[in-house]
Amino acid sequence: MTNQRREHRYVALSSVIVVLFSSIALFGLACFGAAFVYRWVNNDSGYWDVFHLKADVPAFVLVISILVLFIVLLLLLFRAIYTLNHPVTVLVTLQYYDERGNLISITRESSDPDARKKLEKDRKGERFQHLTALDKRYPKKVFINSTEGLSLAYICQRFRNFCSRIEGNPLYYSIDDIRRFVASLGVSKILILQGMSGTGKTSLPVAWGKFTNVNATIIPVQPMWKERSDLLGYFNEFTGKFNETMILEKLYEAGKTDRMHLIVLDEMNIARIEYYFAEFLSLLELPNPNERILEVTSTISKKDPKDLHAGKLVLPDNVYFVGTANNDDSTFAISDKVYDRSMVLNLDYRCEPFLGEGDYLPIALSDNTFKNLVKKAKKEYALTKRSRMHIKEFDKYIQEVFSITFGNRIRRQIESYVPIYIACGGKEVEAIDDILAKKVLRKLEAQNPIYVKTKSDEIISKINEIFGQDMMPVCEAYIRKVANNS
Repeated sequence: MTNQRREHRYVALSSVIVVLFSSIALFGLACFGAAFVYRWVNNDSGYWDVFHLKADVPAFVLVISILVLFIVLLLLLFRAIYTLNHPVTVLVTLQYYDERGNLISITRESSDPDARKKLEKDRKGERFQHLTALDKRYPKKVFINSTEGLSLAYICQRFRNFCSRIEGNPLYYSIDDIRRFVASLGVSKILILQGMSGTGKTSLPVAWGKFTNVNATIIPVQPMWKERSDLLGYFNEFTGKFNETMILEKLYEAGKTDRMHLIVLDEMNIARIEYYFAEFLSLLELPNPNERILEVTSTISKKDPKDLHAGKLVLPDNVYFVGTANNDDSTFAISDKVYDRSMVLNLDYRCEPFLGEGDYLPIALSDNTFKNLVKKAKKEYALTKRSRMHIKEFDKYIQEVFSITFGNRIRRQIESYVPIYIACGGKEVEAIDDILAKKVLRKLEAQNPIYVKTKSDEIISKINEIFGQDMMPVCEAYIRKVANNS
């Protein structure tokens, strides 16, 4: 570990003035004393000083006063010079490289001239160096003012335009995919982006971070990840420090702002998600955000970060996990446990290049503003009675033929997703088509493939009967895909 130290010393202006005037006064007194001695040595008039004073009490008082003034000015000069070399205020910056090669900088202002030594001593007792640095960076929670006049439909269109105008690396997405992405963020804290390589799975959340002025955090998942410590880090007994991960830092930082924070788990299924992400899957199911308590360490220290209470951290409600997934021989299959708790966006094709027209500049969007827009959408565009009946009828059919049932979790997701998608500018039937394909028909892959193939035409006919002819193209395409792969 390499240490670098910088000290910026500051002194009062009065000290500089004292040095200046003391030097001038001393120079004048020195000249006077030299003249006095010269005249006294060459005196022939019977008077012994340059002012022709007699050797009486007033003369002695004058000489002694001048001598005392000289000594006082000399002491003042020495004191001022000492102050210049030992300033009242010292601004100390300590820089060092941690175990991951990251440059850490800690700055502290102190009235102690030995502040650097004390800063190093204090740092030795800090187990969470990155989190403690965030405490200094954010002395209080930061709130932002969202751009005025925002609606979900306007955000989707502006975001699509923004992506198409990214300088040097424009991104092209259909408006339907943009609506699905934004609506999914409003439903669940976990979003899985899957599809063929090169369709912009990782680029989409990164672009959203730039669009909302909060850079998304990219975490490349490692094949050997098995447990929570791979995400959060661990306490090193040998060094006495906690090996903090980027995810832990971003979770801690998110709690200090009201911005939306996206953590991207790139290639999340290269390791078993239900192993290393199990605790997050459980915590994010809790309806009360204040109950989502993450245990970081079982031990406690007085110098631990201020938002780490008894070694525990409340999982910030403004954090969204976006995982990218490739379905090939090098990855693990994503389990139903993960799929059921997540929203899914399939990016299976590349959109044709275009230049977005209209507003395209980034916006300011707080998490509270986004949640209020979502809440408003659920109230204004709740599922119609007709659509509820159609979904109920489809649920009855799919359960009788394939023993597949929705479950309360998926029902809640449908109730949330459809209104938000409509508020994003889409249609109710489009939202139902999309979520039934991703959350319900996906379970056909676990059925007997030959049986699914023989029943595929029947399922499509039943869907057209319930929802209307050719009104569910996503579901129909998915059923044919599963049947063809059988």
